[in-house]
Amino acid sequence: MAAVSPLPNRKSVPQVAGRSVALDAFRGLTVLLMLLVNNIALDSATPTQLLHAAWGGGLHLADLVFPWFLLATGVSIPFAWASSQRRAQGYGTWFGKATLRSLTLFGLGLLLVSAVAHTPVFALGVLQLIALAFWVGAVLYPIPALLRWGLAGGLLLGYWGAIRFIPVPGVGAGVFEEGQNLLLHLNQNYLSPLGLRGILSVIPTAALVLIASGVGNLLQKPLAPVQKGTRLFFLGLGLSALGYGWSLDLEFNKPYWTPAYILLGAGSGTLLLGVLTWLEQIFGKGLLFLLVVPGCNALLAYIAPILVKVWVLQDWKLGSLNLQNWLLLEAKSAWGPWIGGWVYSLGFVGFWWLVLAWFYYRRWFWRV
Repeated sequence: MAAVSPLPNRKSVPQVAGRSVALDAFRGLTVLLMLLVNNIALDSATPTQLLHAAWGGGLHLADLVFPWFLLATGVSIPFAWASSQRRAQGYGTWFGKATLRSLTLFGLGLLLVSAVAHTPVFALGVLQLIALAFWVGAVLYPIPALLRWGLAGGLLLGYWGAIRFIPVPGVGAGVFEEGQNLLLHLNQNYLSPLGLRGILSVIPTAALVLIASGVGNLLQKPLAPVQKGTRLFFLGLGLSALGYGWSLDLEFNKPYWTPAYILLGAGSGTLLLGVLTWLEQIFGKGLLFLLVVPGCNALLAYIAPILVKVWVLQDWKLGSLNLQNWLLLEAKSAWGPWIGGWVYSLGFVGFWWLVLAWFYYRRWFWRV
């Protein structure tokens, strides 16, 4: 990280060289939504859209957080490639940096799952899956965009075909139920003993990153912002419609990343990127300030709250309560269970926004 310069003018958010304000705002919106979903304290009063949908229950807003993170990861690849080309770096350098970044993200993911378990663990978590999907998208990025999209389609078709047509012993082919499906069978009988439960999800998530790299190409084009935003909006509508159509055959499903879920996640995120591009053009960059701040430090915004929650809030005690429960009890005692729950949840999000704003003002950005 490197520190520079004084506070920015909120009316004109300075753009970090080689970055997209709309992409940073999209990433920041995803970060804030993630912090809210992961720290909501309303119990049975939690809004349905902030809960993950049950099996067969379609999709909720909470289910889109992870695919939007992956979309942002893939959209950023063309910007990283352009920076590499400006430095006259060859594919070997690009491959090496992509591999190192993936290994670093994977290692950070192992740190997080081990911190949560309070013991060393080798397992696949959010960052590990992002690392593997990113690596596939990055090393394949130099091939033409249409070929990348064709490859993404092939991965999704193959994944769908396996679920639909490969028989599960004692169950048969085409069964996709919570307790009976091909992916569950493979995870339980072959992958879990190796600590690789969920590794098959790299197939659809890599497809999402490949699709996202094409979205990044469009975001990178030297077009008028309104024209660019319009193209992104309608591309997002198209991908979402394709995802909805596919869900009529194989439902939206977050645990196993069904193709319909991938396409709707990519489509809804692309549509939102188009809207943010319009907003940036119409109202100026200052309107997006609240989102750009966390979007410029998304990795820190993901890792730091988890570690502080595990090592401080859930470990330090005041009397018989850990700090997290003490703060929540105080909030609910002062304002009631519903308002107090919101005070705690939004206070948690607000605290981390202020931390990220301090890093932003100092121009300290954590990259890997």
